[in-house]
Amino acid sequence: MSEISTVTDTDTPKVVFDRLDPENLVVRLSGAWSIEHGLPRTPELHQEMVSRGGILRVSFDTNELSSWDSSILTFLAAVVDISSKKRIEINKEGLPEGVVKLLALASAVPEKKDARAPVAHVPFFSRVGESALGHLRDMTEMVDFLGETFLAFLKLGCGKARFRRIDLMLFIQDCGARALPIVSLISVLVGLILAFVGAVQLKLFGAQIYVADLVAIGMTREMGAMMSAIIMAGRTGASYAAQIGTMQVNEEVDALQTLGLSPIEFLVLPRALALVLMMPLLCLYADFMGILGGGLIGVGMLGLSPVEYFNETKHAISLIGCLTGLIKSVVFGFIVALSGCMRGMQCGRSSAAVGVATTSAVVTAIVFIIVFDGLFAVIFDILGI
Repeated sequence: MSEISTVTDTDTPKVVFDRLDPENLVVRLSGAWSIEHGLPRTPELHQEMVSRGGILRVSFDTNELSSWDSSILTFLAAVVDISSKKRIEINKEGLPEGVVKLLALASAVPEKKDARAPVAHVPFFSRVGESALGHLRDMTEMVDFLGETFLAFLKLGCGKARFRRIDLMLFIQDCGARALPIVSLISVLVGLILAFVGAVQLKLFGAQIYVADLVAIGMTREMGAMMSAIIMAGRTGASYAAQIGTMQVNEEVDALQTLGLSPIEFLVLPRALALVLMMPLLCLYADFMGILGGGLIGVGMLGLSPVEYFNETKHAISLIGCLTGLIKSVVFGFIVALSGCMRGMQCGRSSAAVGVATTSAVVTAIVFIIVFDGLFAVIFDILGI
């Protein structure tokens, strides 16, 4: 056994090398390891680990270490450096947790320039094949998610779904009342644009009164439901993806599964139910605000009286037209909710993955909204609606 010390004071940092056997060396650190008390010189370190040889493992004992600062890393870095050169195993379990973290940080080596191998060229057909397989996996996961969500709604119908009712009320408030300002602004602007574009052309034929028909039919059948859905995709769908994605990163979803709770029922079901319930109401509100915006153009620009505009709007709006918009809004709300929740559940385990999931949720929702709007147009035309 050998000892390194500068003075005999109890606060003086000390190092004792103790060989349990020829292959195992224990480094015992004691005292206060700080710059103000001075650091021991370590010529015996090389002698113990290099000159004598035969060492296969090095461990540490810090039970008598009273205090330390980052200066202890100077000594430990030397031990790690010698051990790596001599291929000696280092056991850091005996060191304080903070020392281990600082030592790992100090030992980190930045990547050398041109250290990575050049990226191999991937043939075109290989890239196409990998992309096709990726889309196939994505479609499979989407079908699985839809199936689990459908089963969750069946349990809800039977009264067996497990989720907190207070969460449902909070989500209804979030995607309902709190969404009214942005829906109001966009709907009024859409109504203004429809009326202005129509007014420019209808004035050529002296048919300014039909601006009310254009705005009423356009808002109730198409724009009210679609614009509300797109707004909610960017606002609420992205929020759902970010919330559930963050829970994936923090392993909260895994904790729910460990507790025996279904993440689909506990997380997805209340969000989807809230958005499906609120979207028809938002659609009706968007229709009203759009018609109001069109009225501003009709009255202010075309010289129509409020009574004329109101009466023409009343004649243009039909119950079937309103119902088609409401049916679309329910489906669009379901699409937005499932897109956000699905991308959140598929999120990776990093903060960057949360951003990717949020972006993907918005893109997925908007794409499917447009696709289903086109399908509805074909179906309603076949039905003669």
